[in-house]
Amino acid sequence: MVLITFVWDEGADRSLGLPAYESAGAAGADLRANFLPAGRGGVTLAPGERALVPTGLRLAIPEGYEVQVRPRSGLALKHGITLPNSPGTIDSDYRGPLGVIVLNAGGEAFHVEHGMRIAQMIVAPVVQARFALAEDLEATARGAGGFGSTGRS
Repeated sequence: MVLITFVWDEGADRSLGLPAYESAGAAGADLRANFLPAGRGGVTLAPGERALVPTGLRLAIPEGYEVQVRPRSGLALKHGITLPNSPGTIDSDYRGPLGVIVLNAGGEAFHVEHGMRIAQMIVAPVVQARFALAEDLEATARGAGGFGSTGRS
């Protein structure tokens, strides 16, 4: 099991707790909005509007891993709330505030309130590649076929 360590931002509402898996089989741990000063405010997003929502946390990810930040399906289905850079990647050497870019793709204004579960984080291994320039590429059956080139099924 991978250990992700956290520290609280100054003034954050610690009663919200750390990210948590909400079921035994959950792949993602829920992240909560944590507006500063603790417990105050929120943000209302008009349709098409986006905002950086604070979590009140900073984290340390072990080398060889990343944290991916993804939308919550219930918010996406019911309200059109999504993350425009999904999945967002947090690198193992980042130590700044953990914020979530939230986008209202729905048709009505949406209020993100303090303590709301706004996204989920997935811990994933990272493989770094080496890159090299070649004169030509190895041929494949697909070749240069692009979008939709493998059929409709």
